[in-house]
Amino acid sequence: MPRHKGSQGKSGRRNRAVTKDLAREAAELHDAAPADANNFTISCPLAMWDLGHCDPKRCSGRKLVRKGAVRILRLQQRFPGIILSPMAVEYVSAGDRDIISQHGAAVIDCSWARLEDTPFSKMRGGFPRLLPYLVACNPVNYGKPCKLSCAEAFAAALYIAGLKESADSVLKPFKWGENFYPLNEALFTVYENCNTSEEIVRVEQKWLQTERDNIDSAVEDRDPFDIDFSLEHGNPNHALPSSGDISEAESTDTDDDLAEQLVEVTIESGD
Repeated sequence: MPRHKGSQGKSGRRNRAVTKDLAREAAELHDAAPADANNFTISCPLAMWDLGHCDPKRCSGRKLVRKGAVRILRLQQRFPGIILSPMAVEYVSAGDRDIISQHGAAVIDCSWARLEDTPFSKMRGGFPRLLPYLVACNPVNYGKPCKLSCAEAFAAALYIAGLKESADSVLKPFKWGENFYPLNEALFTVYENCNTSEEIVRVEQKWLQTERDNIDSAVEDRDPFDIDFSLEHGNPNHALPSSGDISEAESTDTDDDLAEQLVEVTIESGD
């Protein structure tokens, strides 16, 4: 009996120590004063582990760090809120709102091509989460499913949790940011009503099946002789910006290198 009691005591001390560490780190995240605090209305801490896999000038997460909206985390540093990670097994849902509101959200800025050498075990926390099916709006991966930037990932989690004002604020520094919610509005509308990961999975699968059925139906109904030759050299699924828009990007948003990114999208669309 005494041995069992002693074992419980040690376990209890460890748990209390972990709880104190998490509380301290949460307080540090809340107390960190953003450099551009007046430009954001974000109601919770945002943080990021940066693995250095991408160009910092193009990284939306890095831009949010420079503006003071996001804090960089060290490897081995625990995060008390939700962590958006490809290693998670549960989806973020409206049921995570209290966790996000109190402790925040973090992303792991790494390359999909380098997942095997990404030290996920050194980026720890109690609430790892996945994002459901969404379509990217950033200029590099516009229209591609699940290829979200760091800023889009933050915003998506906040939208799903019902923190729309914070999500809009995260996207404010990006010219394309205001289009992310409208592009995915139908999906966000159903996701916002899901309180558990299981509900998110069900509505996601239902949505994807409906989309597949619509595509199959459109293919069956299409007249093979009804050809619009004006689309022969273009991509009808992605309207590229006009030359005036590109010039504006070159002159006003060099930090994002949007002009160079739009050229990449143009090349990709022509393939």
